[in-house]
Amino acid sequence: MTALTEPQIDSGLFDRPLFEDPSARALSRVGVVDVGSNSVRLVVFDGAARSPAYFYNEKIMCALGAGLSDSGHLNPTGRVRALNALKRFKMLADGMGLSGLTVVATAAVRDASDGLDFCADVLRETGLNVRIIDGREEARLSAQGVLLGWPGSYGLVCDIGGSSMELAEISGGNVGRRVTSDLGPLKLQTLRGGKKGRRRHIKDTIEALQAEMGTQRDRLFLVGGSWRAIARVDMHRRGYPLHVLHEYRMTPQSVQRTAKFIAEHADHTELRLACGISSTRMALVPLAAEVLARLVKTFRPKDIAVSSYGIREGMLYEQMPQRLRDRDPLIEACRFAEAKDARMPGFGKALYAFIEPLFKSAPFARKRLIKAACLLHDVSWRAHPDYRAEVCFDNATRANLGGLKHGERIFLGLALLHRYTNKREGTHFEDLYDLLDDASRQHAEIAGKAMRFGAMLWMEKDADRAVFKWFPKKRILELHLSPDALPLFGEVAEARLNSLADSMGATVEVKKRRRKATDAS
Repeated sequence: MTALTEPQIDSGLFDRPLFEDPSARALSRVGVVDVGSNSVRLVVFDGAARSPAYFYNEKIMCALGAGLSDSGHLNPTGRVRALNALKRFKMLADGMGLSGLTVVATAAVRDASDGLDFCADVLRETGLNVRIIDGREEARLSAQGVLLGWPGSYGLVCDIGGSSMELAEISGGNVGRRVTSDLGPLKLQTLRGGKKGRRRHIKDTIEALQAEMGTQRDRLFLVGGSWRAIARVDMHRRGYPLHVLHEYRMTPQSVQRTAKFIAEHADHTELRLACGISSTRMALVPLAAEVLARLVKTFRPKDIAVSSYGIREGMLYEQMPQRLRDRDPLIEACRFAEAKDARMPGFGKALYAFIEPLFKSAPFARKRLIKAACLLHDVSWRAHPDYRAEVCFDNATRANLGGLKHGERIFLGLALLHRYTNKREGTHFEDLYDLLDDASRQHAEIAGKAMRFGAMLWMEKDADRAVFKWFPKKRILELHLSPDALPLFGEVAEARLNSLADSMGATVEVKKRRRKATDAS
């Protein structure tokens, strides 16, 4: 999904991390509010600005757009709830010491005849300036949210809200054509003509969108709560083991099957409870599923990816300098985690340099994951030793990290699990291992055991004590130790080296490195 090249990622890993730069630190805590047709949400981003953590995240279901198609006004009850929500969010922001909140309102407020009056009430009672954005701007911000997680992505971004649905094309890190429509499920609820009229309207609208957007046969990125709810149902239907929505993949065939599965479940209570979906959201899911099924049938994307990043992340992306946007979000987040939590920040670079000879022929995408693992290898050291391996796996697979496919999450988790244990059997994660093929599982085990051994030879990040040489045709693994490293190569270190060699199917040869002339003088 990304188009990062090897020099870019090397730069992102080993140059000075940008989160230390003043321009990036200025973004370390940013508050944004999205006043949508269905919900009002406050998000405060904190941490590595390129791949931020969610310092605070609260959603209040207000249904501002309920009944809008018939009345032309914001829902009265929803309007009171939304104003109270914004009062609360303003007080929370003040308590967190935020310099301000960026507030945007989307379809319901821009379409309602009393939308401007609502914004005036908000300004008077909270001091917050609500920016009403049109559909094309909403599409642009949502697309930028996708780019926050996947720089260089290409395809079609589809953001569904309560009262509208937007499309935007992205390519090479840029947002192209954008369109908006009235295909939000709140509006479809009140559409006249029954099921037949609704389906005709959906079909005609999507065909008009295709005529405007042109052929889009690449990846379809889904943004919005209704899409995520459908993805939860798809996971449930398939028995999919990793319940992480971000970067969850569906095929066009799977979407059609899940839309049919939802339509066949007349009692949605049982389904929503099984999938962890709120009753308010579940009421919109069958309508959204009809839209998605027609969208996929019309645009025929090659695959479909769910994005947890959308308009709010797009507002953060808007504030980033370009050189920060160009960084790899995974590597920046791992650098930040190492700097914050590792016992010896900076050692990840030395550890990667040590084990990299074992992966000379690995594809670049694999090396990128091994680099990330080296940066994270020590950030969970505070966990109890009996559970540290599982904590590492759980953190890697479920953490808020951008730029990771699900299989890559499992690879990273397995590598970090093997950083602390030789065996992966007997954990409650075993059903996830099948998301990787045998070769990838072996590579993750080798990476983890190499880190496990390498961590025993250094307690200084700039020391030059050992070198690996790997001869794959002869299956020989050579370890060259400097004279001052010999006392570190004790029984435990030797056992870890032998375990690594067993995983590689290799014979170990340990050799003493000659002392450099400068060392002897």
